[in-house]
Amino acid sequence: MAQLTETYACSPSTERGRGILISGDSKSDSILYCNGRSVLIRYLDRPLHVEVYGEHGYPVTVARYSPNGEWIASADVSGTVRIWGTHNGFVLKNEFKVIAGRIDDLQWSPDSMRIVACGDGKGKSFVRAFMWDSGSTVGDFDGHSKRVLSCAFKPTRPFRIATCGEDFLVNFYEGPPFKFKLSHRDHSNFVNCIRFSPDGNKLISVSSDKKGLIYDGKTGEKIGELSSENGHQGSIYAVSWSPDSKQVLTVSADKSAKVWEISEDGNGKVIKTLASSESGAVEHMLVGCLWQNDHLVTVSLGGRINIFSARDLDKDPISFSGHVKNVNALTMLKSSQKMILSSSYDGLMIRWIQGVGYSGKLERKYSAQIKCLAAVEEQIVTSGFDNKVWRVPLCGEECGAAEHVDIGSQPKDFSLALGSPELALVSTDTGVVLLKGLEVLLNIKLGFTVTASAIAPDGTEAIVGGQDGKLHIYSVSENVLKEEAVLEKHRGAITAIRYSPDVSMFASADGNREAVVWNRASKEVKLNKMLFHTARINCVAWSPNSAMVATGSLDTCVIIYEIGKPASSRITIKNAHLGGVYGLAFTDDSNVVSSGEDAFIRVWKVASE
Repeated sequence: MAQLTETYACSPSTERGRGILISGDSKSDSILYCNGRSVLIRYLDRPLHVEVYGEHGYPVTVARYSPNGEWIASADVSGTVRIWGTHNGFVLKNEFKVIAGRIDDLQWSPDSMRIVACGDGKGKSFVRAFMWDSGSTVGDFDGHSKRVLSCAFKPTRPFRIATCGEDFLVNFYEGPPFKFKLSHRDHSNFVNCIRFSPDGNKLISVSSDKKGLIYDGKTGEKIGELSSENGHQGSIYAVSWSPDSKQVLTVSADKSAKVWEISEDGNGKVIKTLASSESGAVEHMLVGCLWQNDHLVTVSLGGRINIFSARDLDKDPISFSGHVKNVNALTMLKSSQKMILSSSYDGLMIRWIQGVGYSGKLERKYSAQIKCLAAVEEQIVTSGFDNKVWRVPLCGEECGAAEHVDIGSQPKDFSLALGSPELALVSTDTGVVLLKGLEVLLNIKLGFTVTASAIAPDGTEAIVGGQDGKLHIYSVSENVLKEEAVLEKHRGAITAIRYSPDVSMFASADGNREAVVWNRASKEVKLNKMLFHTARINCVAWSPNSAMVATGSLDTCVIIYEIGKPASSRITIKNAHLGGVYGLAFTDDSNVVSSGEDAFIRVWKVASE
């Protein structure tokens, strides 16, 4: 059986020009954020401990704990809100279709009985408040003409709801049942976030006009604003109050986070601008924030989460990050620790250390998307959608100057001869290219549509898989490919081929969900009937001792087979990755790492039966 030992979580989904609204629970000191169809629960004191809720049918936009911490309400781009328990396997309490389009924010009432949600109502209602158990509406929310970006529930009686949005308005409603009370048009741009103070006495709104305005929490009248002295130089995307209602934290497109002291008369002045170690790239704009207990959490456009200490604002923050998009390639780096290197569809490369987690991004001078990735000694080799194969030297923590060779068409698959890593075989749609370093030794058309390829570790043999399901075996000598055999067993296009580390076998997999292990010398099937996936197999990996082979599939499962045993005694990891498994690697003989469409990376301990 296989046991999940570590989860390296993805970063929050972000969007340029728009803030994200993260929330948390002060009792468990956890935060909630969304990526794709997943809601993540992260614990600020235990970064490797992650829980994931993946039951939404559409990308999730916002999630919030109920005030008692027992329930979470999460909303998605279809206008649906799901309410589920935080214990016992996230049991679903209710699901409601709330508005006609994307929901941008939602908030619970302090008694955990009502929920208000707002967003893009597609011209109909932009805000709706409803009972959490029955879904019945509690009030009318007139007054907005465009998308409503944020809403807030006053945490003390008498209850009030405030909303703000793309029509530059801040609206105030009394209830329940809620009805329109008054409106402010003091902002001159999108109003991005609105929040009541924990004691309910004040309300703050922040906007893309770089201003923050403060209102009386009970009457809704404007009483003050954030000072422009040392203020933000860009759009303010999010705001969060301190637990004592005396300070607020704001984040902005100017890449800074600021802590403000809010006086009794409702005016605010900057007491600290939080230092950021990051440079001035666009991805370092700050788009989300949360003040929870002693933690000040900020989120950048690139998905980096920084946690500052409220007691000591000068202390360096704890930072962690992750992928945002599909992680399509994994490899192991030879080092003193178990170093895992992953790359995602958007070209981001991240190092992870088994047992530690996030260990930093690999900054490259070029920013091509990556499709295939291999690492050997102190060098990374990548290929992507730019028709190039790149060789990037690793100098400690940094990437050196990358060199590339243009192979003239898009690489489909590529593999390194690990015994002589200068040799690489790259497959394209119509044939293969043999590289030695950056020199093209051979570029031939093969007369069939190529879908996968592999070169033996000693560089003397190559296997090329086709759309027709056949495996063509070639000998490689003096820059000449000579066909030695054609193996026919697969009934679908070949998707992956991998030699075993001891080079006595190779494994192949196809789009018709079957995998086969072959004896390299005799070309006979060594392990067959590996037909337990229900969809295309995307990746194959061998354990270092060549005793196990793992397959990852579009059906979200990882299956591990032992070579000496029948395929029916397999180990199956179900629902390893929402949306499908795209990367696999063994870190040692009993640990396998997987990655997938959900942007997560997981480490599994495999115990043979």
